[in-house]
Amino acid sequence: MTGRVSPVGAGAGAVGAQLAPRARLFPSLAAVYRAQLSRARVARIPLLFVATFQSIGIMILMRGVVDGGSEARAVVAGSSVLVVAFVALNLLAQYFGQLRASGGLDHYATLPVPPAAVVLGAAGAYASFTVPGTIVTAVTGSVLFQLPMTHLWVLVAVIPLSGAALSGLGAALGLLAPRQELATLLGQLGMSAALLLGVLPANRMPAPIGWARDLLPSTYGVEALSRSFGSRPDWAVIALDLGVCAAVGVLSLAVATWAYRRAAVR
Repeated sequence: MTGRVSPVGAGAGAVGAQLAPRARLFPSLAAVYRAQLSRARVARIPLLFVATFQSIGIMILMRGVVDGGSEARAVVAGSSVLVVAFVALNLLAQYFGQLRASGGLDHYATLPVPPAAVVLGAAGAYASFTVPGTIVTAVTGSVLFQLPMTHLWVLVAVIPLSGAALSGLGAALGLLAPRQELATLLGQLGMSAALLLGVLPANRMPAPIGWARDLLPSTYGVEALSRSFGSRPDWAVIALDLGVCAAVGVLSLAVATWAYRRAAVR
């Protein structure tokens, strides 16, 4: 052989080994989503039953206090979205808190995937996991309070938009909490806020608590679902509520992505 292969970095003309190109967002997002959804099916099914039975139990208790009208619609809508809060906010905060404490973020940081794909994939999987429980709760509540089910198709928009807003908040809480125990506590407090501020009728709350309710990401999904139970829903107002919920979801997921980058480099 007359020629020799120059070692990497041996001269100016040497060609270094090229790294594989960074994975694109959407293929990475789909891969993380499938992996997280498979994991959630195995580990979270018992907790989904707990979330659903909890919401149905709350509606049964409220049945003795609320007879019908706007208050009944608020109870059913709030209890339905509470299933999303239990899984997408509470459990996701615990998951990311545990992932950060155990060093699992180091594994994701070594993969050539965008940070947004990790956050959005996990958030989407946890939000998707709430679909059966939310539908069962909404149908059960409609029967229990004798509400029309004609417009329950609104759940097609309410579940993903509320799920995005709440899962983004849950991921941010888990990633920003300095300790795993604090992430669990913050997730529990967030779910409790969704319970107290979402299920209880708004017209029975003092004004300061009503202001806090307006700051809760799931409130606008609750309002949209509650209005859809009316005999003649105001679709413009419902669309506005869903638009606000979508905007909050984008903002919370952006904050969660920033929190992931911040936690991954530490």
